[in-house]
Amino acid sequence: MTSSALKRRAREARYWMLEGCFPLWSRDGVGPNNLFREALDITHRPVDRDSSRVRVQARQTYVFSQALKLGWEPDRAERLVSMGVGTLTGPAQRPDGLVGRLLASDGGGLIDDTADLYDIAFTLFALAEASMSDHDEALGHARSLLTAVDAKLSDADHGGFAETLPRGPQRLQNPHMHLLEAFHALHNSNPEGGYLDRARAIVALFDEKMFEADTGTLGEYFKPDWSPETGQAHDYVEPGHQFEWVWLLQRHADLTGDDLNPAMAKLYDTGLKTLDQDGRVFAGCTRGGQIVDGSRRAWMQTEALKAHLAMLELDADEHCDARAVQCFDVLMDEYLTPEGGWIDQYHADGQLASDTMPASTGYHVVLAFAELLRVSGV
Repeated sequence: MTSSALKRRAREARYWMLEGCFPLWSRDGVGPNNLFREALDITHRPVDRDSSRVRVQARQTYVFSQALKLGWEPDRAERLVSMGVGTLTGPAQRPDGLVGRLLASDGGGLIDDTADLYDIAFTLFALAEASMSDHDEALGHARSLLTAVDAKLSDADHGGFAETLPRGPQRLQNPHMHLLEAFHALHNSNPEGGYLDRARAIVALFDEKMFEADTGTLGEYFKPDWSPETGQAHDYVEPGHQFEWVWLLQRHADLTGDDLNPAMAKLYDTGLKTLDQDGRVFAGCTRGGQIVDGSRRAWMQTEALKAHLAMLELDADEHCDARAVQCFDVLMDEYLTPEGGWIDQYHADGQLASDTMPASTGYHVVLAFAELLRVSGV
């Protein structure tokens, strides 16, 4: 059961999205040629660039799918979702059915057609979310994209999928984490589509290759056969991703009916040990929990919030509600602006690390706040 303090913050989150975030990014976050802008400047003014990442088009499509679900200006939100779907299924596509990495802002199409599993995962996620907002055709496009992924990127020998084409020298957990998120969304859109079996395969890869049970930590980099890396590539851990997997594993158990993955509690406990006294999440630490990168970004705080909410739902720890309140306050006080924007990053000494607001951060904030609304019942 959530506290009145958390419910008050959920109402604040709703207000921030409806009155700040969605109006700002629908107005100034949309550029010419039916593309979402990469960024605004620190004063919330548009920043025009020559290119925009496909992942930004996907993430902003999700943001306005969520706006539609929350009842924000339905006609406007609908147009923006349609715009995003049109980009992801048109200019962003390669001839082989995969999507590329970078689009020209002048409407000229792909200027970097590298197939990247991270961008593909977000495209699948966005299409799944759009399909639940009366864009039925988006699900068919997602199926076609997944067929191309199976044909071009599947790694039958070692598991998972190639992270890029041509294939790179390392395996990466991060794209697979977001592919799991995409499979969950696709299942919600089409429960008979077999997406939970795909999700289970990613979780099995996590259990067998990515998670180190002795230290309760998640690896980021692996050798081509998924065997552990050595040196710094093995020792480096991102607490933000630890928390992100906590939420994903809770969500996975909820969707599948499977038992809770025991790694969830270990990831959470290890992540908690890296927080400062105010609950802030830092960029990097060692397997032993020593902070080695004291910079901090907004997205890391949103993933901690989602993890606290996941553990709260499980009634796993009497302190989860208070941690969620504390984490929300850090976000509101230090990262989010009343106008609907954000400070993306701080250096380790607390100084601002960026003079722009990347559009890509919005996905993290809106998703975390949507979870806060759901869990608190507001």
